Amino acid sequence: MRIDPVSAPDRLTVLLAMKEPGRSRVLIPPVRDRLEKVAQVLRVQADRTFLDDPAIRAALADVEVLLTGWGCPQITPEVLDAAPKLRAIVHAAGSVKGFVSPVAFERGIQVSSAVVANALPVAEFTVAAIVMSGKRAFRLNAEYKATRRRPDPTSAPGNYRTTVGLLGASRIGRMVAERLRGFDLEVLISDPYLSATDAAALGADLVGLDDLFSRSDVLSVHAPLLPETVGLVDGRLLGLLRDGSVLINTARGKIIDADALERECVAGRIDAVLDVTDPEPLPPDSKLFDLPNVFITPHSAGAVGNEVARLGELAVGEIERLATGQPLQHAISPEDLGRIA
Repeated sequence: MRIDPVSAPDRLTVLLAMKEPGRSRVLIPPVRDRLEKVAQVLRVQADRTFLDDPAIRAALADVEVLLTGWGCPQITPEVLDAAPKLRAIVHAAGSVKGFVSPVAFERGIQVSSAVVANALPVAEFTVAAIVMSGKRAFRLNAEYKATRRRPDPTSAPGNYRTTVGLLGASRIGRMVAERLRGFDLEVLISDPYLSATDAAALGADLVGLDDLFSRSDVLSVHAPLLPETVGLVDGRLLGLLRDGSVLINTARGKIIDADALERECVAGRIDAVLDVTDPEPLPPDSKLFDLPNVFITPHSAGAVGNEVARLGELAVGEIERLATGQPLQHAISPEDLGRIA
């Protein structure tokens, strides 16, 4: 295939590997202009492997930075062998765990991710969901539409000194905690890697799992999906939630036992705001679709629309730092791989 270089002599050689239309949304014109000031950019078809095409294989010999995104092919040890000058992999999306070989770290290649830029809209979405949940806006909306009669809004508990529980002090969990400081809420957080001092710095009280579920009026899930967190929120923990409480999940569907969640929601004992489900998408006959106490969105809490440009801006900022000899601001370490999704 033809490699399309953008001339930028004496600059970093960057191989751009991400699918359209995502590429154009991530690298909007002002951001692309910034990139081309510091780099010679080679574009490839992201749905191909790096090594099957002779032109791509040849280009790898001079590549110093891989700028990746959604749809990037696997970066295997063989790809790294073909790219002896590679200094960094800069990912203009979230997790790198699924496509970057750990060998990259062993060879001293720097790895960066725009996960922070994707975390921000999730945190904003979650805070909005928490506030709306305190008003029971989702349940009242369903009742209003179903009956065409105005429900009594005074039945909602409100948001004054409501207890909000955060399961996980991930990047998103921390962002949510920080943003909840501006509300008159009691915030609890549970995370095995968080100290009480660090929790207090976030404006939250550190508690155990049982306390988190039994004390929260609104509980929001922010744990990463790891082998040890699959099904973490099981029937026992769900049973500890107070009657009328709200469960929010913007993390991953498999963290919650799907059958146990459906039972609780069908019984009407709790409400749920679900941006993610298990399975995803839900089958058409899922009972959750028809429940007035369940509000479902299609995994839209992360970057959508113009928010996607944040990812490219962050990634290009990292490449600018590389070009000027500065350390990366959003580097991923080998130790991070064991605790990130």
